[in-house]
Amino acid sequence: MRRYFLIFISIALFLFAFVQALYNRSPLDFPRETFLTIEKGTPLQAIASDFEKRHLVRSAFWLKAFVTLRGGSAGAIAGDYFFKERASALRIAERLVSGEYGLEETRVAIPEGLTNKEMAAIFARALPKFSAREFLTLAAQKEGYLFPDTYHFLPNVSAETVIAVLERNFNKKISEIESLVQMFKKPLKDVVIMASILEAEGRIMETRRIISGILWKRLSIGMPLQVDVTIHYIKNDKNTALSLDDLKIDSPYNTYIHKGLPPTPINNPGLETILAAVTPIKSKYLYFLVDKNGIMHYAITHDEHVVNKEKYLQ
Repeated sequence: MRRYFLIFISIALFLFAFVQALYNRSPLDFPRETFLTIEKGTPLQAIASDFEKRHLVRSAFWLKAFVTLRGGSAGAIAGDYFFKERASALRIAERLVSGEYGLEETRVAIPEGLTNKEMAAIFARALPKFSAREFLTLAAQKEGYLFPDTYHFLPNVSAETVIAVLERNFNKKISEIESLVQMFKKPLKDVVIMASILEAEGRIMETRRIISGILWKRLSIGMPLQVDVTIHYIKNDKNTALSLDDLKIDSPYNTYIHKGLPPTPINNPGLETILAAVTPIKSKYLYFLVDKNGIMHYAITHDEHVVNKEKYLQ
């Protein structure tokens, strides 16, 4: 009788080990690069069921068992977890009971000259918990002052923190050219607005400095800036050619019908462009255009500018 009992126990242990091993294996469709949040106070059963639904584990029962085995009554630690690669149910349980979140910094590159809306889209694609809507709300008055650069953020970073980091970087960069800004004797706000226009109008430093000289000259003689990029900003469209009706849009950003600078920057310029705004190259020119090949053409008079338009833009 004892012999049969031992055989039964052996078979039971074998089956238990087999089932445990089977359900410990990660699912074939384990979703790599998965980010999820365990809220404080969430029951272990709900956590395990959620993991099974997401295909992170094969069995909610076995995940719950492994967590209980490893962590006892403490259960899973709340927080944000990142699962980069496939992992067994036992390994996941170990991470949950130890609070091994697996968060890694994400590299996010922000090019120069982007609007807040374009920035928000990049951050939202790169950072799982990032709220583009919250970013745009909090940064509504900060366009121009969120410095374009390469950043490293944890995937659960808040929009508020991102804005603070970008603003801090802007202030740091501005401090590097503070003496030049002060020597130029224009308010920083005006400098940044001009830089945002130059960012969109010119491609290289010398060109931007020449355009800077032309635009500051227009302001000094009371001439409208008449730059297309501010109309593109109004329309939220950088690529479509402008019509004559577009140039009549009633907006304080329409530099064809309103003299002076637009109310705020139209994008977030880089340091080199801000530098171009405070180191303009004086010239005899009052007009400029860029042809279809990206080559700049300057003119002294409006008549010369019209000739350039007919020659290079037709």
